[in-house]
Amino acid sequence: MKNIQRHYANFHIAGFTFYDGIDVFDQLKIGKELILKSDPDNQYDARAVAIYFEDTQLGYVPRTENREIRKFLDLGHDDLFEVKISQVSPDANPEHQVRVIVKIRKK
Repeated sequence: MKNIQRHYANFHIAGFTFYDGIDVFDQLKIGKELILKSDPDNQYDARAVAIYFEDTQLGYVPRTENREIRKFLDLGHDDLFEVKISQVSPDANPEHQVRVIVKIRKK
């Protein structure tokens, strides 16, 4: 079987400054799995998708990347995506400290 590319997107976490990432920053390591959740009550973005590390909200999928991800989540495909930290840069601007990669999960 041909090796199928599972890569879907990669981006820095939007809004990291405004959420609780600082409280768990020392636990955010490359390869750690994150969780995506629809945020239908978000007053700034009707397609908002929050990013969590365990129970801690880190921020959001950037607006430029969230449209299709949100559609899949709203259709009940919470298990479709595998989301992991791909870069941690403690000395960068907070909005560029954590980068994630989103892949389609293997069945």
